[in-house]
Amino acid sequence: MSPTVWAVVFLLILVNAVYVAGEFGAVGAQRSRIGRLAAAGNRMATRLLPVLDDPHALDRYIAASQIGITLSSLGLGAYAQAALAPAFEPYFARWHAVQAIGAESAATVVVLVALAAVQVVLAELVPKALALQYPTRTALATVLPMQLSVRAFAWFIAVLNGSGLIILKLLGLTYTGHRHVHSPEEIELLLVESRDGGLLEPEEQARLHRALHLSLRTASELMVPRARVSAVAIDSPLDALLTRLAESPYTRLPVYAATLDEPVGLLHTKDLAIAYTAEGKRPPLAKLLRPIVQVPPDMPADRLLAFLRERRTHLALVVDRKKRVVGLVTLGDVLAELLGQAAHRDEAARAGREAPPPSGPSDREPSHG
Repeated sequence: MSPTVWAVVFLLILVNAVYVAGEFGAVGAQRSRIGRLAAAGNRMATRLLPVLDDPHALDRYIAASQIGITLSSLGLGAYAQAALAPAFEPYFARWHAVQAIGAESAATVVVLVALAAVQVVLAELVPKALALQYPTRTALATVLPMQLSVRAFAWFIAVLNGSGLIILKLLGLTYTGHRHVHSPEEIELLLVESRDGGLLEPEEQARLHRALHLSLRTASELMVPRARVSAVAIDSPLDALLTRLAESPYTRLPVYAATLDEPVGLLHTKDLAIAYTAEGKRPPLAKLLRPIVQVPPDMPADRLLAFLRERRTHLALVVDRKKRVVGLVTLGDVLAELLGQAAHRDEAARAGREAPPPSGPSDREPSHG
């Protein structure tokens, strides 16, 4: 078989690999690093930076990659059928088992399947892995062929994108194009660079770092354990209730029926004081109770913060799948994780409760109010 045939096959696989690497490299490249390289005079970074800054340019960039992948794959299949399959046909003709279906068809199927496997490995998986592991280098290495492809396929891209937009509009959908989003690692890098450049104080950088990783913490990790939850029974006598409230540093207490696993509401000491002053006697607790919300132990802290804000409440009971109360988490506990111990003390002071003594971020004293 002529070396030219293998050279053409290799070239088509290489072209496919370049387009795959270009697509994943452009999407995965960190815009901050490309910007620094462009500022330092890197010509390839200067070419790539406008693409990453413009969603529509990035959309055309990726569209050119997808068109190139499709055309190179079709070209490889057609060329293999025309040049490789006839070369292998005599070998299949010797087998009596394939004579019934035809040596030509058998050779074509085997060649296409074999090339498809080679293409998936060498032109898809390998360049994708390299682009994900070294996105910046890959994006810079492929920027020239990718930009040439954007120009060459400009009319094709316009037709395909226009057709896609029409179909989406008919379906009632809106297409905003590809966007170069920042990964958590890139945001971390930006925070460190801002701190080193004097734009952020170390404490501000630490708070933003905690906010970035807030979703990694759960309600069960921030809550006050069940054994330390301060609550009152709904049938508590007035003297016992007043004594309990006077001794407690908290202004909001869960109220339960028989056990804590049967919560009926939330008592705010202010409501009791106002009602007692107005009527001269303690009204039934049931009339003073506010709703108390419940959350699962595995709720991420960022979702918990949004949940408390939506419900306009400062605390929630943490309840497991068996409907058993395992603890109590407060807005202050989430803020302590988000903003640090100082914010937790401020929240405690506003809630009218005792704040824990200063401590490290990992050994703070949780409380509820």
